[in-house]
Amino acid sequence: MRAKCVLFGGVAIAIAAIASSASRSTLRDDRLKVPNGLAFSEFKGYEGWSVVAVSNGGRLAVILGNPVAISAYKAGIPGNGRRFPDGSKMAKIHWDPQRSVAEPGQPLVPGALHDVDFMVKDSKRFADSGGWGYAEFEYQRASHSYRPGTVRDEPPQNDDAKCGFACHTIVRSRDYVFTQYASR
Repeated sequence: MRAKCVLFGGVAIAIAAIASSASRSTLRDDRLKVPNGLAFSEFKGYEGWSVVAVSNGGRLAVILGNPVAISAYKAGIPGNGRRFPDGSKMAKIHWDPQRSVAEPGQPLVPGALHDVDFMVKDSKRFADSGGWGYAEFEYQRASHSYRPGTVRDEPPQNDDAKCGFACHTIVRSRDYVFTQYASR
């Protein structure tokens, strides 16, 4: 999850609040998954996870971590050379940016939901991809639902739970995790 740890005023708060807009029925649907079985439903409750950091790489994004991942970050992982424990999960929610008409200076704020990316650490299940499984789900505005990312999306997604591994190999020494835990 490549991100610059830059916080944009009230954007982090706005992003966290908007994160709860995911379709509840999607989270209960075990059929929505990438090949090799990484299901959207495995990340139930991600909307309430703690913020790791925010990023702006063309889209506004918030990176969230479950309690296992947040505890690892607070213990200095991955900067201390140790690995995230199994059960660590992260979500990255992307929105198309838009200008706020209600705030002075019209800062960029989250607009339309674009997609949600997930990572889960399971060293047995994903032994051949650094212990991490990856998934990307594109938001479908018309139906308020998600679909697995494909090679036609930007960035293109391969057809399995290891799709993010190739990109993440450049941070192998950081246990395949780009995002730094932002200071509080």
